[in-house]
Amino acid sequence: QVQFVESGGGLVQPGGSLRLSCATSRSILGYTMGWFRQAPGNQREWVAQIFSSGSPTYYAEAVKGRFTISRDNAKNTVFLQMNSLKPEDTAVYYCNRAPGAWWSWGQGTQVTVSS
Repeated sequence: QVQFVESGGGLVQPGGSLRLSCATSRSILGYTMGWFRQAPGNQREWVAQIFSSGSPTYYAEAVKGRFTISRDNAKNTVFLQMNSLKPEDTAVYYCNRAPGAWWSWGQGTQVTVSS
């Protein structure tokens, strides 16, 4: 049973930045990993993904140019740097394999963008 522990969320003003981390209980080497988010009343949506080697990376149009996904395979950790945050980025953020073949979901980390 793979476990994900997402962290780094919080309350931030529009235009601010946050860096999310996702630690996994197993090796992520060889797996494409991604970040997903779910806003209240919405379905979970794909945000970004990164291949095992670190490239290429892909982003949803809504976050392209503002978010950067990265990974540290030695530490089994995936990161999401979020800049120029907007209120519509408010959601619970999760990491998992991407784009599918998901392992069990973690608790996620709440990101709230509000003035």
